[in-house]
Amino acid sequence: MYRWPLQVAARSVARAAGSRTARAKVLDQEPFLGASAPLQRPGTSCLTQSRTLYTNTQLLSVKETPQQAQEEVGAFTRLFEAMGFPSPLKYNKWKMKIAALRMYTCCVERINYDEFFERCSLADTLNSWFLVTQLHVWMCLVRMRQEGREGRFLCHYIVHAMWGDVEQRSKIMGIDAFHRKETMKTMTENFYAAMLGYDEGILSDDRVLAAALWRNLFCCQCEEPQQLELLVEYVRKQMQFIDSLNGEDLLLTGEVQWRPLVEENAQSILKVVRPTYNDAGL
Repeated sequence: MYRWPLQVAARSVARAAGSRTARAKVLDQEPFLGASAPLQRPGTSCLTQSRTLYTNTQLLSVKETPQQAQEEVGAFTRLFEAMGFPSPLKYNKWKMKIAALRMYTCCVERINYDEFFERCSLADTLNSWFLVTQLHVWMCLVRMRQEGREGRFLCHYIVHAMWGDVEQRSKIMGIDAFHRKETMKTMTENFYAAMLGYDEGILSDDRVLAAALWRNLFCCQCEEPQQLELLVEYVRKQMQFIDSLNGEDLLLTGEVQWRPLVEENAQSILKVVRPTYNDAGL
């Protein structure tokens, strides 16, 4: 077997090490391309381009304000929260519980269900009533989640009031206990699935929001595109309007006004009338 002399082997090793060092320096000087540049191996060509994330902030109907800094919490408060105890809130809990009940009442008593059933071709049933109600409850939850701890506290009691109302209505309609339990279970699953779909839709373009409405409100049975268009426009303008309401007033009074389903100038925002309240939360 032929063996290289020791000097030749040493020169080859030094030459290889020098080439690796030079290559490393070149790579360090090249700019970072990020996810937009697909990885390619030498001698091969990339036929498919990498998918880029598309966001359009002009379509967002929630508040486009910078994320608020997390409020400072003391060590004892963090300890209580870790142990599962309720944390102190800015406003009286009893007032906010009343405000949560009033906000849910606004979602039920200030909605023209007959107009929704007629224009959206929905059957006049308990399930259709619940689908329309949960859409407005979701819009309230989106708004109140912007108010920090107090808003999350209100969200809990809004949902609690909704399930109590659904159970009471099912009892009045004469649904027996077994079927009522099964119905409540199905509604609960559909409710949380709808919340996720609506959240994705309101932060995306109109096609995603229309798909969420088609799945949850119309139960995949809408054959008229005009109905979906009407509901997408309704949700967009409603979210724009409810975002203009004062957060403190919502936490203390729960008063929510809804814009009509059909109106001539849907782009305009009505002047908000601030509600009045007293120390008793009434």
